[in-house]
Amino acid sequence: MTARGVLTVVGNAVGGLIGWSETTPTADPASLRALFAGFGVQVGPDSADLVEAVRAFQIRLGLPADGEAGPQTVHLLARYAAEARELTEFRQAA
Repeated sequence: MTARGVLTVVGNAVGGLIGWSETTPTADPASLRALFAGFGVQVGPDSADLVEAVRAFQIRLGLPADGEAGPQTVHLLARYAAEARELTEFRQAA
């Protein structure tokens, strides 16, 4: 198993401990763009745009800023997107 594979397995195990749903969010480009859009960040169509958006997100949260959407980054993107949706729904209901 590669080092990245080991990190993915460990990340998924840790994710279960910190409250990920049964299905770990995916890190494919379309899903990442949708997660960013969930809290109002529009990412350009190029892969470099996505890498820069991920890197900026990581910097903002104090994560290692490598521009790769690993398990922790994807989990936090999903969490913030869900919170933004809930806040939007709350505002609309008020």
